[in-house]
Amino acid sequence: MKRFAFVFGMLVGCADSAPQVLSYDEFKAQAAVEPDTGVYIFNGDEIVTDDVAMQDMYQRYVESVYASIDDGYATDEQGLIVNVVGGRDDKWDANTAANLTYCVSQSSFGSRYNAVVSAMDAAASAWESTARVNFIHDASQDGNCNNRNNSVLFNVRQVQTSQYLARSFFPSTGRKGREILISFSSFGNISPWTLNGVLRHETGHTIGFRHEHTRPEAGTCFEDNNWRALTAYDSSSVMHYPQCNGTNNGDLVLTNLDKTGAGILYP
Repeated sequence: MKRFAFVFGMLVGCADSAPQVLSYDEFKAQAAVEPDTGVYIFNGDEIVTDDVAMQDMYQRYVESVYASIDDGYATDEQGLIVNVVGGRDDKWDANTAANLTYCVSQSSFGSRYNAVVSAMDAAASAWESTARVNFIHDASQDGNCNNRNNSVLFNVRQVQTSQYLARSFFPSTGRKGREILISFSSFGNISPWTLNGVLRHETGHTIGFRHEHTRPEAGTCFEDNNWRALTAYDSSSVMHYPQCNGTNNGDLVLTNLDKTGAGILYP
């Protein structure tokens, strides 16, 4: 989650003219490189793990641009949207969804450890109350909590960066990238948001949900068309950046449409 919109792969042009597509180098240059891991950060809090994945993302971007020109940005009128990879919903199978294990790094959070454990529990509970998913904090792994620990599905740790408040991953991400990284800045004044709210957004990504503001109804912050609508557009969604024409001026909480969409994807 980033305070300011990171508009990635923006289309230049209009529907009745030739599309102006970013070159690969221009496209890649819009991503930030995370010093701690070397992965690329795009769309504010999402990741591309390496150059091969970046090239694949670029191809998807180009295809999205031309598809958008062809249909005038029209999409399914059916606020939650799921990431799509290879034509399929990017989601966990039922067995994995019931066992979303994670650890919280004691060493990186130090005195903030208990606050993060509590915030992760609150964020997980929000999704668990409306969808058939189950986040499990395996505290026995907290002393060795990093992306090399295969005893858990993902890890949560602190990083020293100002690029974002926190960043996450999608179900299709390999273990190396399956981390929720929380910036030290998330423990300062981030009003009107709270750490609980930021992590509600980030845990939404971990079960497959995209930024709501990539939908054409937002009118800004377009990312790409690699998603499928689960509900009507929701400008107040927990997955919608407020600065991208969002209408939620308070903390990031699940709306009724968020709950409906989550229940559809994980019934």
